[in-house]
Amino acid sequence: MSDARERLCVAVDQGTTDVKVGLVTLDGEIAWSDHVGLVTDFGPNGQATQDASVWWDNVRTLLAEGLRHVDSADVAAVCCTGMWSSTVPVDANGMPVGPASTWLDTQGRAHSRRVIAGPVAGFKPTAAVRWLRKTGAAPSTSGADPIGHMLHLRHDRPEVHRASRWYLEPVDYLSMRFTGVAAASHASMTGAWLTDNRHLDVLRYDDELVRLSGVDPSKLPPLVPVGSVVGTVRDGLDLPTTARVVTGLPDLHTAAVGAGAVELFATHLAISTSSWISCPVPFKKTDIAHQIASLPGLRPGEYLVGNNHETAGRCLQWFRDALLPGMPFDEVTALAAAAPAGSGNVVFTPWLVGERSPVDDRNARAGFHNVSIDVTQGHLARAVMEGVAFNARWLHEYVERFCKRRLDPIRIFGGGAVSDLWCQIHADVMDRTIERVDDPRNCGIRGAALFAGLSLGAVPLDEVKSRVGIERTFTPDASTRATYDRLYAEFSQLHKQQRKMFRRLNARP
Repeated sequence: MSDARERLCVAVDQGTTDVKVGLVTLDGEIAWSDHVGLVTDFGPNGQATQDASVWWDNVRTLLAEGLRHVDSADVAAVCCTGMWSSTVPVDANGMPVGPASTWLDTQGRAHSRRVIAGPVAGFKPTAAVRWLRKTGAAPSTSGADPIGHMLHLRHDRPEVHRASRWYLEPVDYLSMRFTGVAAASHASMTGAWLTDNRHLDVLRYDDELVRLSGVDPSKLPPLVPVGSVVGTVRDGLDLPTTARVVTGLPDLHTAAVGAGAVELFATHLAISTSSWISCPVPFKKTDIAHQIASLPGLRPGEYLVGNNHETAGRCLQWFRDALLPGMPFDEVTALAAAAPAGSGNVVFTPWLVGERSPVDDRNARAGFHNVSIDVTQGHLARAVMEGVAFNARWLHEYVERFCKRRLDPIRIFGGGAVSDLWCQIHADVMDRTIERVDDPRNCGIRGAALFAGLSLGAVPLDEVKSRVGIERTFTPDASTRATYDRLYAEFSQLHKQQRKMFRRLNARP
């Protein structure tokens, strides 16, 4: 078969709160998809880990179900996407030998601080300059990245370190389970800050950065080009062994593809567990003060803007579970819709597990502000949704400064984007046109399949935008402008006003 509409890709989206598997044509039509929820083990000293063996068991279970709905002989490719800046320690066969450290895990904080922390904006000037010049960013002083994870395992879990042959990103771990081959790329290893991103054709880790980081270079997987074929599917997976496994990508990259936002400065916004705002740019640049950088992109000479809000859609889930347990989300949003714009002047700050962009503060915490005796459940529910949108506006202002232009319209996706109310709130708060893509929950798996199609020559990049439909457009409601501008002016000052309190209450030694 030569038609991209007939050939299928097994697309895996390994998220923080669930794993999703789809069977998607190479031109982005979803034939089948389903997902299974995941549990993160939060513990002392910043632990936020998961069991990567469970990920694979879930992938196998979902895939078996999916293959009941299609002809497995039509599967031509596999591509994995999902969370990044995370670390899975595996043996030579790709089997996990310890817990997977997620992007929320800060157990390596003390080791990371010895590597990078200093007096200038929190960093050692000389080391930070070297990292910024080569990678576009620098390791986090919080330890919430692969350098922190690898140092934690090396110094605090030596038995895991000894048993590990490779330290893999989640997408590379899953690719290895499909193929038996250990491989990574500039894109998948972006969050490790160990490759020279000025020269994406150089497939090796930078010796100077590896030395500065203190990680064990023998544990780093071999690098291959972004979009290359890692290998073919191994026996025993009920898939054609001719199916080619394309390099995995962070969700940042497959979101751009899955949203059809692949042209320069075409902007997308996620409302999933976390959130980010990104677009392709033609330059390598860093705003270290606000944790925004351009990272290796989808084609030579281009980059993607990278940043992150630690919690977005997760905030509404927390609110529902804590205060309205068992209530369906459509009823929660119906409560919010009944409340007026501005939520009776209640302001919610959505920093449940700290923040990364535009301020890097893992001590920050969420809160309801200006709550009075007249406040209802509806006011609180709407305040959570508006708080996430205020946070997006806060970040978007810095992203526009980074890009030196107005970024409008914005394509939106993720589980939170299913809500008409939340999309409209984002349009009103941000004063930008919001375009909701078709099937916003499945943007990641659509992007993974389209990327496989791009990599295998089945779909040209200039056709990707036309493959993604816009389900609905939300334009700003001018009648809410004064209310949201007034509340945003307060929101944008709350972190500065409370930062010292956050540090006193939440800082670890």
